[in-house]
Amino acid sequence: HLLLFLLFVGPFNCFASYSRATELFYSLNEGLPAGVLIGSLARDLRLPTADGHHPTSLQPPLSFTLASHGLGGQYVQLDNRSGELHTSAVEIDREALCVESSGATIFGGSAAVSSSSPSPESCLLLLDVLVLPQEYFRLVKVKIAIRDVNDNAPRFPVPHIHLSVPENAPVNTRLAIEHPALDPDMGTNGVQTYRLRDNYGVFTLDVEENENGERTPYLIVMGALDRETQDEYVTVIFAEDGGIPPLVGSATLTIGISDINDNCPQFNDSQLNVTLYGNSSLGTHVATVHAVDMDLGSNAQITYSYSQKVPQPSRDLFHLNESTGAITLSTKVVGDTPRLHRLIILGNGPGCIPAVITVLVTIIKVMMRPPEVVPRFIANEVEGVVYLKELEPINTPIAFFTIKDPDEKYKVSCYLDGDGPFRLSPYKPYNNEYLLETTKPLDFETQQLYEVSVVAWNSEGFHVKKVIKVQLLDDNDNSPVFSEQLIELSIEENNVPNAFLTKLHATDADSGERGQVSYFLGPDAPSYFALDKITGVLTVSTQLDREEKEKYRYTVKAVDSGFPPRESIATVTVTVLDKNDNSPRFINKDFSFFVPENFPGFGEIGVISVTDADAGQNGWVALSVLNGSDIFVIDTGKGVLRAKVSLDREQQSSYVLWIEAVDGGDPALSSTAKITILLLDINDNPPLVLFPQSNMSYLLVLPSTLPGSPITEVYAVDKDTGMNAVIAYSIIGRRGPRPESFRIDPKTGNITLEESLMQNDYGLYRLLVKVSDHGYPEPLHSTVMVNLFVNDTVSNESYIESLLRKEPDISVEEKQPQISIEPTHKKMESASCMPTLVALSIISLGSIALVTGMGIYICLRKGKKHHRADENLEVQIPLNGRINLHMLEKKPMEISNI
Repeated sequence: HLLLFLLFVGPFNCFASYSRATELFYSLNEGLPAGVLIGSLARDLRLPTADGHHPTSLQPPLSFTLASHGLGGQYVQLDNRSGELHTSAVEIDREALCVESSGATIFGGSAAVSSSSPSPESCLLLLDVLVLPQEYFRLVKVKIAIRDVNDNAPRFPVPHIHLSVPENAPVNTRLAIEHPALDPDMGTNGVQTYRLRDNYGVFTLDVEENENGERTPYLIVMGALDRETQDEYVTVIFAEDGGIPPLVGSATLTIGISDINDNCPQFNDSQLNVTLYGNSSLGTHVATVHAVDMDLGSNAQITYSYSQKVPQPSRDLFHLNESTGAITLSTKVVGDTPRLHRLIILGNGPGCIPAVITVLVTIIKVMMRPPEVVPRFIANEVEGVVYLKELEPINTPIAFFTIKDPDEKYKVSCYLDGDGPFRLSPYKPYNNEYLLETTKPLDFETQQLYEVSVVAWNSEGFHVKKVIKVQLLDDNDNSPVFSEQLIELSIEENNVPNAFLTKLHATDADSGERGQVSYFLGPDAPSYFALDKITGVLTVSTQLDREEKEKYRYTVKAVDSGFPPRESIATVTVTVLDKNDNSPRFINKDFSFFVPENFPGFGEIGVISVTDADAGQNGWVALSVLNGSDIFVIDTGKGVLRAKVSLDREQQSSYVLWIEAVDGGDPALSSTAKITILLLDINDNPPLVLFPQSNMSYLLVLPSTLPGSPITEVYAVDKDTGMNAVIAYSIIGRRGPRPESFRIDPKTGNITLEESLMQNDYGLYRLLVKVSDHGYPEPLHSTVMVNLFVNDTVSNESYIESLLRKEPDISVEEKQPQISIEPTHKKMESASCMPTLVALSIISLGSIALVTGMGIYICLRKGKKHHRADENLEVQIPLNGRINLHMLEKKPMEISNI
């Protein structure tokens, strides 16, 4: 093509007035199979042709050639003679071909010539076609607009979309979803609408289209939101295109409700009454106020302060902790200290009106000194808090307490107040000494902090309370616990790499680092599974093939950060779900079956074995005969091939079928196999005698015929093949003056004269010839009567015919002719042959002399009677030549009227 192009580029300017450039516009859908007609250049250019379809009838013929084989050339096939343009085997994908195209122009019809140029947004294939020879030369610019079809579903760029909405968002608030779905298709085949699976009654979607035609979904708030009621909404967003039928893509949409400061601190009570003894020591805890704010983070921070109405003496006497709300005695109670204090405390939140609570503190005057409680701690104690390790043994000592009356006037007793596994008992033999100890093992996971009081009272009823706080220290005594011991998962085969499987979750009741859980795959896990150590997200890094392995089972570990670390194990099973990704597969590409002819109808010819590696409906295979279905049928379930009718090898010796296997997938996959059926011959045809054609025909044999001369032959054929068609000839019945004078060759059927005919041998000879095949198990045969009339001439035909019409009285000889099929090799005698050769030489010389004399005699006699033989004989019958079978079939010889 390049040579042709170079040959004609040079003279272009020489005959520019006779050539012109032409543009043709076509359009067709993407994804069409090979061989679809795009257009005929000869017809659309209205070039002169003989019949309008075959320009090759012109002299010289038209030639159409692509000037270059660029990108567009691989998608089309141009017929160089007719100018017809067809799609090639390379499928046109508009989205791959025109990545930068933002739209598509769709022309009416299928591959019709456009009357005007395509839209600039069209996806075009550009071809340059040269039309030759010179008298019709032109350069044709062919533009093919590729129409879009809906072959791509919308797809979101991320599988999970997160959107945050403030809880005070007003109704009709619009929030853009920043990850809209993408669809490579154009126009109405692109993304058209969005919808939510569950809108919770407070959300809806709207779509806005910009100047470039891009559609962006917006989330619209349709109802009031309250983070404190529900802080998150999880739904599925669907994107749907405008194709017929429409295609849909989806992603998970998580709508988080962000907090605003819409709640203020609140106290559970409006007033708190407290009694304080006048002899209380500094730092004595008076009361604790506590307010609650339902917001989060900084919006829920609360500080406590005295109201301006609280007098300064009360402020000096009682200290208020701004963070905890704890009120403690900060100065000693003296005689002139007021006995009633009204503390108005404010709970302050950001941007809120303070919450108010009133604490009434009543101070009781003490006329005597209260009992004293003096602790001496055995366990570790810091600022009144005792720290014990969990799982300490029973009877672990905590502290000694000395109980005494400072005035030594009254009897003092004590007891333990509060809940917990503790016991306060006298420590003998000492008086007023008590030991505080545990009564059972402590468990940090059950309770972390205990508060008990050692209460002492004297005989006058005066009470003193010493509060002890016991804080347990956590130990790594708990292993992580999976939410499920058997984690059953499933995933479709041919998954995308790094596909998400699940998120493992294990909890550890221990605190701090001892409760931090890390995740690991067990040693039996395949290498292509990955488990994030921190998050517990389980993924598979490669594509799984169900046909290679359907189920995976391995272990995962959850390990805490304690020392030594503790772990637990769970079992993961991953079931790979089947997709229809395997075509049915025949065990052989070509099947051959050998079937005896006359095989009964609907008998089993053979079994077509086909498998499909897919499972379930995808692996179900249906078989059908693509050709020859009027004769053959196949059992879909068992693959048994049968013939509806009995088959005759003589009518057709072999059959070639194409079997199609189609699976039950959607879409279905298929494959084909070639079936060759060869019919084996059975001996169902007896030999057919072609010559002689009638039992009433006869042949004149002259008495002068020499011995060994061929007289005539019996010629027969057999429609069978092989041994069933090997024919043997034999004479099974004879009648005549000397019937043994004639012999038949068992192989060729040639009948020869064995002995010289004498005067007494004249007359009619009738030889019953048996023509038999070598069929198995039962040979078939036919018979024919060979009539020979020995005489010098035929003088009375009616007499001969009357003899032929009589039923011959012939005794049948049941002697089976023997024919050696394979050549035999005779061994020569090892003794000397010289005497035999000498004798044969003498006999030969005598025979030559005898034959010469007889020949002279016969020639003289034949010369006299030659004219009479010409008058009586109407047909010349071949004696030693083989009859042409085709000639006999077309025009049989009539030999019955000799």
